Parts: sequence; C-alpha cells; structure tokens
Amino acid sequence: MKVTIVGTGYVGLVTGACLAEIGNDVFCVDVDPRKIEILNNGGVPIHEPGLQEMLRRTRAAGRIQFSTDVKASVEHGDIQFIAVGTPPDEDGSADLQYVLAAARNIGKYANGFKVIVDKSTVPVGTALQVRRVVAEELKARGLEGSDKHGVSVVSNPEFLKEGAAVDDFMRPDRIVIGIDDDHAGQIAREKMKRLYAPFNRNHERTLYMDVRSAEFTKYAANAMLATRISFMNDLSNLADTVGADIEAVRRGIGSDPRIGYHFLYAGCGYGGSCFPKDVQALAQTARENGHTLRILEAVEAVNDDQKEVLVNKILRRMGEDLRGRTFAVWGLAFKPNTDDMREASSRRMIEALLKRGASVQAYDPVARDEAERVFALDLADRADDMKRLHFVKTQQDALTNADALVIVTEWKEFKSPDFAHLKGALKAPVIFDGRNLYEPEAMAELGIDYYAIGRPHVELDPNGSRH
Repeated sequence: MKVTIVGTGYVGLVTGACLAEIGNDVFCVDVDPRKIEILNNGGVPIHEPGLQEMLRRTRAAGRIQFSTDVKASVEHGDIQFIAVGTPPDEDGSADLQYVLAAARNIGKYANGFKVIVDKSTVPVGTALQVRRVVAEELKARGLEGSDKHGVSVVSNPEFLKEGAAVDDFMRPDRIVIGIDDDHAGQIAREKMKRLYAPFNRNHERTLYMDVRSAEFTKYAANAMLATRISFMNDLSNLADTVGADIEAVRRGIGSDPRIGYHFLYAGCGYGGSCFPKDVQALAQTARENGHTLRILEAVEAVNDDQKEVLVNKILRRMGEDLRGRTFAVWGLAFKPNTDDMREASSRRMIEALLKRGASVQAYDPVARDEAERVFALDLADRADDMKRLHFVKTQQDALTNADALVIVTEWKEFKSPDFAHLKGALKAPVIFDGRNLYEPEAMAELGIDYYAIGRPHVELDPNGSRH
C-alpha cells in the first residue's frame, strides 16, 4: 500500500520504517530540511535500538523515501499518517498547530480519496478539527462534496515505549482504531484493516471504536502509567520516614496479579515526551469541560516534587554549600535506550548542583550530544555554571576525583560496576542512587555510603565499616 508519514520525529520515523519493513511503499515528509538530509545520508536523527538497521534495509529495497516536498507526499499516499509534535501550550493543553497545518496541506493537494490517520497524541475532538480544516481547503479548490476527493479521519494512537519502539510496533499488544460509522468510514476501515493485516495473523489485535474514544484511550493509558509511578514515588518518601524498604513493598504488592510489577518502581521522577505533557493535557481537557481530575493533578505534583528528592538527599549529606565539590553523574537521558532529554530528571538535578557551586562530570552512553545541546540552552544565561559542567566519554572518567556518584538513569552498564575501582576513583565512597540499582546491605559490606529512594540507609562508622 502507498502510505505517507507526515513528520519524521520519534513516532513518525518508527511508524514509517516498520510499515516499509512489511512491504508498504512509504513516503516520509518533514518541513525540517536538516532531518531529511540526515535521513537521506543514511543517518537517524534519534536513537532507537534497531531503527537504523531497519531503515537501511527498507531504503536499499526502495520501500521508503524522505523528502520536504509536501505536494508530492500528499499525492503519494492513499493513507496519510499525521505524526507531528503536539507540544504543551502555556495552559498545559496540546498545541495542535502542526497537526492542523498538516491537515491543511492534505486538503490543499489531495488528488483523490484520502484516509487521514491521527497518529500524533491529540485531545478528544481533534479529528473533527482536522476534518473541518481539510473541508475548508477542498472548498477553496471547488472540490467540496466530491466523492473522488473525500476524506475519512481516523484516530490510531501509538503505544510505543522509547527504547523498545520497533519491537512494540512489530509485535503490538493492541491496535486501537477510531473510525466513523459512515460510508467514508467504511472505506477507511477496509484500508486500515488491510494495512494492519500482517500484525493480526496469529490473533486479532485490532480494537475498533468511535473516534473520540480512541483519542481518549491514548491519554488514559499514559495517565494510568504515570499514576503508578507517582504512587510508588509518594510511598517511597513515606518509606524513608518510617524505615520501610520500598523495594520489598514493590515485590509484595507486585506479586498480586491484579497489580503486577510494570511501572511500579520508585525513582527520581518520570520524564520524556509523553507522560508529562499527556498528563497535563488530559487534566486541561477536564478543566475545559468543567471537571477536575484530582488524581492526575496529584500525579503531576508528586512527580514535580520527586525530581527534588535526590538533590535533597545530597544536600543533607554534603551540606547546602557545594562550592569545591565535584559530582559524578551516571545517566542523562530520561530513561535507558534513548537519547531523549525532554523532561529528564537529570536536568533539574544537575542545575540544582551547579546553582550551589558544584562541578559536575556527566556521562551517558547515548545522550551526550543531545545533553550538551539541551544544557547549552538551559544554562544560556548562566555561563559560570556551564563552565563547571563537563560531559565525559566514559563512566570511569566521570568518577575521577569526584566527591560522590549520582545515578539518574538505569542503563544496564551501571548495574554491575567494578565497585573496587569505583571506591578508588572517588574521593569518598558515596553513592546517591536515583534508580535503586543496588542493595543497601551489599553496599554497606563494601564500605560504600549508599543513599537510595525509599530504602534504608545503612550507617557506616568513621573507618568505613558497617555498624
């Protein structure tokens, strides 16, 4: 099938590559010539395991192309996926300007019946706005009401985890399609059924519903996952106070099949491109409709506070004045297997350390370049602080002569380090672990002063022994 993907960001690029992988003829378009140049030169503007190899195969087979030619992209695809960004507006609502601009272009250049698929995360009612914008453009061309140039707007939200997106797309647990129950909708349903047929061979994974319910489903899913994270983070702070171990609690409640273990880990707050903005957008949708989603308001507040928890532990241990102190930081991306720095906990934590006069030696196996770009913007008016932020090439380089190690992202390579080398490289054997990678008892036996999230701190005597 001929498919157009509008937007070569995270969702668009993965969607385009995976649809090309199963044999479709895919045209990816973007208004950013820099991205298109990177893609046409064999590069990938984002880090996602397996994506570059898939793009290499599909490009070599001639099943995917990248261009800034909007007219050609609209003429190419019978199915037009809109996969552009929906950043938060000032009030927290999703900014739809890029979605509606894409819709306007489709109406302006449509050369036949088009199925328009909202793949971007959009609030309830967006499909109606997209349809109106397309209708305006068709009317301006004198094509309003033409069966030949008709459209059907479908909601097909993505459920991709950064770091596992290719596998999530190729082996989906569900495919949600919201579609109108009219003649155009029936045409669209048949086209979408054919497009997703390869993913339904073993058993039917597609859930058909009305458009508004499909739009709502995406927000509800992310809000639920964010709620689990904030719930555990809230409990972890109480565990710190009462002397409980949040990891033991997690195992105790996660073993209940009604609860399960997924997204039940305490840490230093969630980030990324989805959870923060989607929680805000759903809460704003509620407010616009005269409701208050009290649980989600709390979820966001807890997450905001949680990004200060690790800093507060550092300050209690090291003092408020951090001038002359150097901290090793392992992990910058908001989660492992990605270079995404959006709403990453490392940003708040590092800025707080720099503000108090500390120096930071930061390491991330993938996100270094993106982190350098982001912090250059974050600290644009804080030149002195920027001078004390150093991005290093190895995790060992980060440790050299540092006063303490701070772990922010749970990359696999951090899970079993050489603790003897770690102790020798640090000025003092102190670890602040924002992801609970190690066992407090084991750290104490190694003579490491270990501070985790919601886990007991085992005191060491002055010579470094446990007592």
